Amino acid sequence: MVRPSSARRRRRASPEPVVVFGAGYLGAALVRQLVSSPHSEFVPVAILDDDPRKHHLRIMAVEVVGSLDDLASVVARTRAATLVVAISQASPALLARATELAAPLGVTVKALPPLGQVLRGTRQMSDLRDLEVEDILDRVPIDTDLEAMRNYLTGQRVLVTGAGGSIGSELCAQISRFNPVALVMLDRDESGLQDVQLRVSGHGLLTSPDVVLADIRDTESLTHAFETHRPQVVFHAAALKHLPLLQQYPDEAWKTNVLGTRNVLEAAMAVGTEIFINISTDKAADPVSVLGHSKQLAERLTAHAAAEVQRRYLSVRFGNVLGSRGSMLPLFTTMIERGGPITITHPDVTRFFMTIPEACQLVIQAGSIGDPGEVLVLDMGEPVRILDIANRLIELSGRTDIRIVFTGLREGEKLNETLRSAGEFDVRPKHPLISHITTLRPLDPTHLDWPHFQKQWSASVPNESTDAPGEQP
Repeated sequence: MVRPSSARRRRRASPEPVVVFGAGYLGAALVRQLVSSPHSEFVPVAILDDDPRKHHLRIMAVEVVGSLDDLASVVARTRAATLVVAISQASPALLARATELAAPLGVTVKALPPLGQVLRGTRQMSDLRDLEVEDILDRVPIDTDLEAMRNYLTGQRVLVTGAGGSIGSELCAQISRFNPVALVMLDRDESGLQDVQLRVSGHGLLTSPDVVLADIRDTESLTHAFETHRPQVVFHAAALKHLPLLQQYPDEAWKTNVLGTRNVLEAAMAVGTEIFINISTDKAADPVSVLGHSKQLAERLTAHAAAEVQRRYLSVRFGNVLGSRGSMLPLFTTMIERGGPITITHPDVTRFFMTIPEACQLVIQAGSIGDPGEVLVLDMGEPVRILDIANRLIELSGRTDIRIVFTGLREGEKLNETLRSAGEFDVRPKHPLISHITTLRPLDPTHLDWPHFQKQWSASVPNESTDAPGEQP
């Protein structure tokens, strides 16, 4: 029997018993901190490690009692309700395995705070955090060339449209670290502007000229903003993005995603903007939805502008981002918190996923390696089945009563997305994870004719499946 140390006896009356997975340096440091802290919420009652050479070792009197596969017996003996993964850069596969073993036992899986924050002293090792779905998605970290990014951002005037959105605000946060001489945040959402100013500047007073309230549909206010700030670099993130809503209101997609992009391009060209990055989506590849068609036209307009000014005007195409407003992750989380069910369109539907920070890293990197008129596409690994993410989120929640209901594919929705259209080739001359598409057909903005494109959009390929709605068995 493990005898508690005097330090542990001094803590508050009922700390929560936890099992620590990992008997290496980090695991040992965590156990020492939990045992020695009189105010810790947790008390380690057992340690697990997959290295049999560490079995039966003791750290602060807490024994390494077995491997992760022994979790069930250890939980039954200790009544621990939490498993802490104390392994540096634990792989998604390992975290998924821990979750799968813990979920049937009603055990919550937690992870250490980011090691960099611990080393900087901004977080304690014992500041445990809940696992998030990003932790268990098999994503390869993006390797970016910081020097190349610094070369075109530091000391420059940078403007971001859609700055109050999920992508736009992260772009602003990352760009600010490169010390531009000015970072202009433009959006039509005043609350979004306040949030991003608070994030970037530490205040949300909305009194400084770096926040611009303007709609990209409004050429007059847009022109005024560009003439006032004369940005040298523009990141165009403003867009309407919800596929089913735009299927119902295609004219809104036309006004914002197409005409709005034209307006931003023309304003940028008029003031001599050198670098223009249009943020696109994988739905622009072989589009079958209003969203996809509108974003493909935005790519083509950007390519035409590049040919006109012979400057680095290009697009960046990526898949779904985790955690953006209205995206799958917060919606599923809300559904679970409400007791379910989780609704999914089809049991086999797959999507490409990125985290918001890595998507923005790619967008910024594109400004340094892309050529005029190109579309840059990230190799995002294998597509992920939405059903698998839903099941993982349910496991992470510790709930066993959440149903999954299938509602059927919606109009304009693909069963499986693709990153490139037919005739677009995967060429990677500058970065192993970024392909360059050079075959995009430019679109002259004088040829924008809504009745013509409205008819074209209506003739899109229908849904790939008509399977009836159902429920996961």
